[in-house]
Order: sequence, then structure tokens, then C-alpha cells
Amino acid sequence: MKVWFKLFIKSIKVFILFTGCTILFYYGMMWVNEEYQNYHRYDEPEGSALKVSAPVDGQNMPWLDRLILFYLNGE
Repeated sequence: MKVWFKLFIKSIKVFILFTGCTILFYYGMMWVNEEYQNYHRYDEPEGSALKVSAPVDGQNMPWLDRLILFYLNGE
């Protein structure tokens, strides 16, 4: 009888530890979600930002040359 009682107490401890860690993980994920939900990624850039697809110095390169330049730069 005493062995079963010790086994039951150890099982309860493991269950409480698992439940506590699960709740902590859940609220941690909710906190991270709240932090990044209000982050505005698509706002207008400030300063002297350039449009990425704008031709440089009025050059009008064909798309194949632009693709080759893209691969040569390694970006």
C-alpha cells in the first residue's frame, strides 16, 4: 500500500510540473504574439530610402541582365 501511495505522489508531482511548464510556455507564446502583432512592418520608410525596383541612374536593363546581376552579387 505504501509503494502505491509513493507512486501516486510522484505521478501527481510530474503532472503538476508538466501542467505548469505547459501553461508557462502558452503564456510566453501569447506574450511574443502580442509584442509582434503591434509591430508595423509595412510603414513608409524614413530618411533617404530608395525604391528597390527603381532603375539606377535611369538605366533600363532587360530582365535577364538584371537576373544575372542579381546572381552575380550573391543576394
